[in-house]
Amino acid sequence: MEALSSIFLLVLCLLFASSTMWTLANAKAHHHEFVIQATPVKRLCKIQNSITVNGQYPGPTLEANNGDTLVIKVTNKARYNVTIHWHGIRQMRTGWADGPEFVTQCPIRPGGSYTYRFTVQGQEGTLWWHAHSSWLRATVYGALIIHPKQGDSYPFTKPNRQATLLLGEWWDANPIAVARTATRTGAAPNVSDAYTINGQPGDLYKCSGKGTVIIPIDSGETNLLRVINAAMNQPLFFSVANHKLTVVGADASYTKPFTTKILMLGPGQTTDVLITGDQPPSRYYMAARAYFSAQNAPFDNTTTTAILEYKSVRCNTTTNCKKRKTVNKPIMPQLPAFNDTNTASAFTKRFRSLRKVEVPTKIDENLFVTIGLGLNNCPKKFPSRRCQGLNGTRFAASMNNVSFVLPNNMSILQAYQQNIPGVYTTDFPGNPPRIFDYTGNVSRSLWQPSFGTKGYKLKYGSRVQVVLQDTSVITPENHPIHLHGYDFYILAEGFGNFNPKTDTKRFNLVDPPLRNTVAVPANGWAVIRFVADNPGAWVMHCHLDVHINWGLAMVFLVDNGVGQLQSIEPPPADLPVC
Repeated sequence: MEALSSIFLLVLCLLFASSTMWTLANAKAHHHEFVIQATPVKRLCKIQNSITVNGQYPGPTLEANNGDTLVIKVTNKARYNVTIHWHGIRQMRTGWADGPEFVTQCPIRPGGSYTYRFTVQGQEGTLWWHAHSSWLRATVYGALIIHPKQGDSYPFTKPNRQATLLLGEWWDANPIAVARTATRTGAAPNVSDAYTINGQPGDLYKCSGKGTVIIPIDSGETNLLRVINAAMNQPLFFSVANHKLTVVGADASYTKPFTTKILMLGPGQTTDVLITGDQPPSRYYMAARAYFSAQNAPFDNTTTTAILEYKSVRCNTTTNCKKRKTVNKPIMPQLPAFNDTNTASAFTKRFRSLRKVEVPTKIDENLFVTIGLGLNNCPKKFPSRRCQGLNGTRFAASMNNVSFVLPNNMSILQAYQQNIPGVYTTDFPGNPPRIFDYTGNVSRSLWQPSFGTKGYKLKYGSRVQVVLQDTSVITPENHPIHLHGYDFYILAEGFGNFNPKTDTKRFNLVDPPLRNTVAVPANGWAVIRFVADNPGAWVMHCHLDVHINWGLAMVFLVDNGVGQLQSIEPPPADLPVC
């Protein structure tokens, strides 16, 4: 028996080794070059000298298989500093490639270059990449598609074809100038002039019909749509006229399938859906418009469209095309009202992981983090034109009443790894400095945040729970909170103030969704958990860029573990210097 057991174990070891070697042998390295440059782009009848990658807007789509390595050399030929963030990539031990300016690297200066290297580990589905410096991501972004490992398949029927839909925002101005004006005046930035799908506003905007994106479909086939909200400041509803959408994935994680007519994506989030050509052959609008939960604030209340077009009605001749414009106008979907929080919440609560998952149950670090806006009293030396927020103040935002300030002479990761003092502190509060009725009538004495570059230290392997609580300071709002370097389980969400005595009973500890961005409900809360198994400096921030500028962020500082495989890699030789 002992001999048979030994032989059995030997066979298992050989099979495992063979499988590992096969996987490694089939993993590939994909090399790309990104050139950041100014490019004339015409939208809404005007030409803007926009910052692009390789002259493309949106930028190139990157594709890889789970297990592959990507090597992207970024050369900056624009006049602004730039970094690139690979949104949702875990960056296991490769935090130097994560990209947020002054968090994991100094920016790539005009004329400089930097090569990002990272391996995709255990992720499949749709992610994206974007600039992480000022407001450059308004035009510097693109899709990052991760296919299953070679030989593996989707956990759903293989689609006949795939299409990526990048939802974005367009300004009839230089987005960098829009952001700088807001910073100078202390006021809110001007809202966008259009939403876009794959860079095109669509038929409902001036001078835009010719560029409207067309997505083909054949009767009877089932296709995969990869929907990405790359908008700067706006959660978006999305729908396809007369068609149901079956959600099968989000943020590069598979989900239990569910059918819906409406998607709601916060900026930074992705959703993979199946769509079947089961309607009469025609042309159907795919449309997106704002979900706007803030009160008494301006927003872009327009609608962007693309067209789902059945093959049998596709025009092949000039005569057919002219005829099509009069007799075959696309059908428009019915989108929710811009302030339909019930629809938004009902959608996000339907997500479940595909299978039962191992959720951390014993918690080592339990944080309660308030998120929201604030007002900074006008500094004495500032003229009134620098304080155009409410009642002569400057707009701010904070987590636990700390408004995050980026360093400007060294990245936080470099200072953390090299024990360089004076760049950041480690006293980010794990709880609000004062307990109050977070979603009630908040005293004006709590509207003024403090300022600092504050981090929260985590030991390697710590099991972390974070309660994210929206506040009604100035206005409640749906906040898409993104954590770099990690995916996390969303255990529950709700409205009002989080109550640990009653709301913990609502936690899903069986199959909660795995995401990298959580839409914290307006006047509500969400609870996330993760294991701190990736050493480095990882920023957690609102993905509304206006709120990043105002300071709605903090950083987790995760220690190295034991040995090389639990430690961050050394910094690359070409890491930009400040």
